[in-house]
Amino acid sequence: MKRLGFVLLLLGVGVVSCSSADPPAPSAADKAAVVKGDNQFALELYAKLREQEGNLFFSPYSISTALAMTYAGARNKTAEEMAKTLHFTLDNERLHPAFAAVMKDLNGDSKERPFQLLTANALWAQKDYAFRDDFLKLAKANYDANAALVDFKGDSEGARKAINEWVEKQTKDKIKELFKPGVLNTNSRLVLTNAIYFLGNWDQPFDEKATHEGEFQVSKEKKVKVPMMSQTEHFNYGDAGNFELLEMPYKGEQLSFVVLLPKKAELAEVEKDLTLDKLTPALGKMRKNKLLVALPRFKMTKEFQLNKVLSEMGMPTAFTDAADFSGLDDRTDLFLQAVVHKAFVDVNERGTEAAAATGVAVGVKSLPKEFLVNRPFLFLIRDTKSGSILFMGRVVDPQG
Repeated sequence: MKRLGFVLLLLGVGVVSCSSADPPAPSAADKAAVVKGDNQFALELYAKLREQEGNLFFSPYSISTALAMTYAGARNKTAEEMAKTLHFTLDNERLHPAFAAVMKDLNGDSKERPFQLLTANALWAQKDYAFRDDFLKLAKANYDANAALVDFKGDSEGARKAINEWVEKQTKDKIKELFKPGVLNTNSRLVLTNAIYFLGNWDQPFDEKATHEGEFQVSKEKKVKVPMMSQTEHFNYGDAGNFELLEMPYKGEQLSFVVLLPKKAELAEVEKDLTLDKLTPALGKMRKNKLLVALPRFKMTKEFQLNKVLSEMGMPTAFTDAADFSGLDDRTDLFLQAVVHKAFVDVNERGTEAAAATGVAVGVKSLPKEFLVNRPFLFLIRDTKSGSILFMGRVVDPQG
């Protein structure tokens, strides 16, 4: 029997997704378990993606959320591998409501917030294919994901265009043509999408007049001239041994931008040793310091095909004929065709569109400690209340 496929699509330009329904209220411990598992997965995924050269940017939280929605339909070995890889420690009855609660906390009431955090999930289902009602209800109740009927069998190109148009709309035209021709075909039966958009201004914006041309040490052999933003202000600062930390809040102080800047060590050495056990206490020990900060403006779009990476991380069965997603359709003829992720970030003097940035200022009477970001660095955007890592990346060359 020919295996039928479904595709998991992950789009990054911001943060999380929310639930419009009211699933069972989870405990604080369950929400903490979801955040811890997501952060563990974030660092392990980064450890795989960092093998690629150059700049890097992705939303680990978006990937975890979309995979959690998919995990609801996994069974047996497929489910066991996914749970281990994604660090899902709760059973389905507790996991999905906990995800819903974390996402609801992150999204809040957008009318009352000084930043945009727009999220959306959707299911794209073959119009004449019978999916389980309990799965569709779970996706709606916990991920606010409605099922749109399309015709992959009769018009896969039309379905591809419809999904791409939805993606563009949800991401304010930042993610275009996410699904390339040929990714979807007549054997596709379900596409799960998670779209994310974030736009936030710095709590302490940079003065554009203070931006100047500065040198960025890409490598021992290469320097480039880049626009360096600068300001002097009190920010959270920490020292973790081989790297320093800087935390800059966005307006509202619900989200913050964190820079991990290597000291004398090469960026690769810091990346190799970066674990949740090391990062968590380092973030917790940050304290307010008067800093002269300089950071380059940067913008990037990154795109990933995650099948191979996720397989190597421990969940290969989902992508093979042995996959069991009978929780989706009561049969075992579905497998995961593709997991696609695309993320966009723009960091400037005003703030960040999509996810990630740092800035700082100059001009003080007393000499503050310098935090000069003039060499390759890591960055992340996190929720300050839960500690959830929403975005993560690195800048090797601000010019791209």
